[in-house]
Amino acid sequence: MRVFFDSSAFVKRYVGEVGTDAVLDWCDRATEIGLSGIALAELISVFCRLRREGRIDDNQYRHLKSLLLADIQDAVICDLTAMVLREAVASLETNVLRGMDAIHIGSAVVLKADVFVTADKRQLDAAARAGLRAEAV
Repeated sequence: MRVFFDSSAFVKRYVGEVGTDAVLDWCDRATEIGLSGIALAELISVFCRLRREGRIDDNQYRHLKSLLLADIQDAVICDLTAMVLREAVASLETNVLRGMDAIHIGSAVVLKADVFVTADKRQLDAAARAGLRAEAV
C-alpha cells in the first residue's frame, strides 16, 4: 500500500506529539511511503525552528536530519511537474488551501497514493475532494 504523507503528518515520525503513534502505524503498514519533493525542505525547516526555539539542541538536530535523510532514500518522491501543478491548481480553485498544501495533494494524486495522511483539517477535506482516501493524524 502506497501511503503518502504531507509534511504536517510526516514530521510526527521525528517529533513526538499528538498523532505520532498513528503516523508510525501508517509507516509500518505502508509498502511504499510517498512524499512530495517539497517535504524535505519543509521538514528541515521545522527542525531548524525547533533548534532556534531551544526545543532541541544541535546534536538532536543533526540526529533528526540524519534520520530524515535516511528515510527519504527509501521513499517515493514526487517531483514538481506540470501534472502536479495542474492538480494543485485544481485543489486551490475548489478549496481554501495554502499553496504548499495543494502541492502535497497534487503529488499524492499523481503518485496514485492509496492513502493520504495529514494533520491539517482543511487539507484532509481537500484531499478527499480530490478523490484520495484521506486520513487524519
